Amino acid sequence: MKVIVIGAGVGGTSAGIALQRLGHDVVVYDRMRENRPVGAALSLWSNGVKVLNWLGVGPEVAALGGALDHMAYRDGITGEELCRFSLAPIEQQTGQRAYPVARADLQNLLMERFGTDRIRLGMQLVGIDDDGTTVTATFADGTTDTADMLIGADGARSFTRDYVTGADEPPIERTYAGYTNYNGLVAFDGRIGPDDQWTTYVAEGKRAAVMPIAGDRFYYWFDIPRPSGEDGDALAELHAAFAHWAPGTRALIEAIEREGSLNRVEIWDIDPFDTWTRGRVAILGDAAHNTTPDIGQGACSALEDAFALGIAVATDTVSVEDTLRRYAASRVERAGDLVLRARARAAETHGADPEVTANWYRGLRGTDGAGIIRGIVGNIAGSPINLGAGVL
Repeated sequence: MKVIVIGAGVGGTSAGIALQRLGHDVVVYDRMRENRPVGAALSLWSNGVKVLNWLGVGPEVAALGGALDHMAYRDGITGEELCRFSLAPIEQQTGQRAYPVARADLQNLLMERFGTDRIRLGMQLVGIDDDGTTVTATFADGTTDTADMLIGADGARSFTRDYVTGADEPPIERTYAGYTNYNGLVAFDGRIGPDDQWTTYVAEGKRAAVMPIAGDRFYYWFDIPRPSGEDGDALAELHAAFAHWAPGTRALIEAIEREGSLNRVEIWDIDPFDTWTRGRVAILGDAAHNTTPDIGQGACSALEDAFALGIAVATDTVSVEDTLRRYAASRVERAGDLVLRARARAAETHGADPEVTANWYRGLRGTDGAGIIRGIVGNIAGSPINLGAGVL
């Protein structure tokens, strides 16, 4: 069977590898002209790492990951440590260590494993035609390709999603999470936090955090609640918002190179919906369940999609259309639930209700981390990669 995948991100390439490993002829198209991933890094919890293990790249992913041994929260203004605890119980309960990784490193790994000779960059999808026997993709340069199946992993503003949901469906609503995220990579600096710890400074509905990744680097991010549509100088905005914060946060801002690794992203998500397929076409990843980064499950959920798609293709034999419907049926509820969990977490931590956020701050002081770990494990427990076994 020939499969066209639209999108060479984490979801698209992992789906491509899964289908290749089943013996199918897969080609990936992406509108980007070079590999420049959006966002500096991502957190791979055990559900995402297990999919990557299943795809045969586990050792390489482990080499890209940072030593995420502990988690700590600090008061953003004073720098006082509110709590610190081991993350080992998550590995013990889920059977796999988590890894923060640079997005570009992971994407390069997946593209190379899939085969760069089978990836066509600079190709913008502008048309899809399904005649009931094959599906044809048309690109902006006028070229076409025909296959038995088309998978749209083309992001939050997906062309494929518009085709799948069709004119008769209600429009897919985007929801602003109420904050802007600033992220990038910096060299490790002990003034900011230890190199084996996820360190987060919190106050005023804002956050500043670092996670260790390979290469003696920190993945960092800041969150600032603000109206959508405002634009400005990202580094100047960070200085203004955090000038009165703790020395560790100020050291982080000083480490950022203006022309280096600094992304400014308004955070939106998409209301959960259940129309993921149309004939021989299906969507995957952000195209199907764009979510906020507040529970660290965006990339993991896309990897779960790739796993579920691979299992459906390997086991269902009625038709391509039936296979895709079964893939979607296995994913819609869980993926939508993660979107809503992340949305609720964003509201709690970013001051949507100041008293709720203040209560969260008070709850961090002196905690042993059991509740936080329970929440992280709860996001993992329903993963299809666990084959219904949940966690221990």
